[in-house]
Amino acid sequence: MRQSVKIAAGVLVPVLLVAGAVVLRGQGQTDGALLFEEVRQRVAATAIDSLTGDAVWERAARGLVSGLHDPYAGLYSPAELASFSRNMLRNDYGGVGMQIQDQLGTIVVGGIFPRTPAAAAGVQTGDRILSIDSVTATGLKIDEVSARLIGQVGTPVTVTFGRPGVKEPLRMRFTRAVVHVPAVPYVIMLEGNVGYIPLQRFNDASAGEVRQSIVRLRREGARSFVLDLRGNPGGSLEESVAISNLFLPPGRPIVSVRYRGKPAEVARSSGTPVLPVAPLVVLLDGSTASASEIVAGALQDHDRALIVGTTSYGKGVVQSLFPLHQGWGLKLTTAAWFTPSGRSIQRSRRWHNGAPDSGTATVADAPDSLEGDSVRHARPVFHSDGGRTVYGGGGITPDVIVSADTLTTPEQVLLRALAPKSQQSYAALYNLALGLKPAVHTDFQVQPAWRERWHSQLDSIGVRITPQEFEAARPLVNRLLENRVSSIAFGDSSAFRRSVPDDGQLIRALEMLRTTPTQAGLLAQAGRPPG
Repeated sequence: MRQSVKIAAGVLVPVLLVAGAVVLRGQGQTDGALLFEEVRQRVAATAIDSLTGDAVWERAARGLVSGLHDPYAGLYSPAELASFSRNMLRNDYGGVGMQIQDQLGTIVVGGIFPRTPAAAAGVQTGDRILSIDSVTATGLKIDEVSARLIGQVGTPVTVTFGRPGVKEPLRMRFTRAVVHVPAVPYVIMLEGNVGYIPLQRFNDASAGEVRQSIVRLRREGARSFVLDLRGNPGGSLEESVAISNLFLPPGRPIVSVRYRGKPAEVARSSGTPVLPVAPLVVLLDGSTASASEIVAGALQDHDRALIVGTTSYGKGVVQSLFPLHQGWGLKLTTAAWFTPSGRSIQRSRRWHNGAPDSGTATVADAPDSLEGDSVRHARPVFHSDGGRTVYGGGGITPDVIVSADTLTTPEQVLLRALAPKSQQSYAALYNLALGLKPAVHTDFQVQPAWRERWHSQLDSIGVRITPQEFEAARPLVNRLLENRVSSIAFGDSSAFRRSVPDDGQLIRALEMLRTTPTQAGLLAQAGRPPG
């Protein structure tokens, strides 16, 4: 028996055709199977652009799925299913261990995972992939390059790289190995003995990595914690329950999942929590979705965490992934989920071609940071275990709303100038940072010459911004340069540490954690009145 994997009529009228009249009856109930078979036969026999039999059935199946108007549904071919499973469900795959980026048609190494064949061979950030097993990478899309690098563990693959400053291409032969893609890429101890844990993805090892991060930070002296879920699109429902387990005492409801035609399933915490009482802040933004919202909702409803940031995405439904014959897979929305207090956080959206239609957004679709109190208070009201007001009907509303820092007018002018050629602008910044990598130290400061070089490169690719406008946006220019140089030269954790003073949401969390040693005191600071 195949098992599923949980993820988080019209009327026909007579028609006159050119060169012949065909009358279709519009009376009575349509025999759908007969109708489809007649159409299929006509297409196969007479259509000028006919399809093979398999292609007809595949398109019919895809049409059926798209006709459900389920924005989260999908029919996956074997290759698409492998990619989906690798990116969304698993934490490892057989490959070399490189993050790759498409920079204007050139595939560039953007990062190397530790303890992988790429790391052992000395592959560097900024290396350009020239060929894979003697097949040139020129003209290949990034997915095509990725597909050639990934393969069965233990099989060989040869990659030729171009490296800045090295005249001759570098030819490296790898043996594919299990590559672990971390859900928590790094952890940092911040000022005031605050342990910072960025959970960037959900996969089958997310809960284990969060547990290890907590244990490590406590060993290093952390007394309070920040769990950063900003930008986390979610994933496995089971992992969201396992992560919530790390913070809640046994027996607490975490999420209720309601299916069609059968009783609701309630997941409860179990086992001994690894962090039962230490003060905890969870950071959210508008890209925090799905399984991330399950974690945030459970911790908020049980008064176990203070939620800071802006309102989350609002995806309160669950998908199941069904394996089909011949390696295909079908993903369907099969249930809705509710937080322990009983609230649905599903945000009503208008959809177009499977994506939110931004052109038809309403006030109710706006993130909480853009709403007035009257709009927010119009949402369904629920209460946490301790009687605090929590809201349903549109994402997880933070206890403390802190908008992302706004840009100055000159900075907005700069971004508007970059937007039409964003890829070229990014590539110019990347290449500038790559050239600076050998000469910078960890305490570097952005130099005027760096800004001048980037502005000159922008001008050469047709980005029209005057020297005066570029200079007026200097704070943003410095931040962009600093982040890119630091990331390429010293890694993402170094780049993040340098960005902390500019992160208003994290700064607010740290300020609140500094003033209280308890979770109750932290919640009291939020000023959210009960009821």
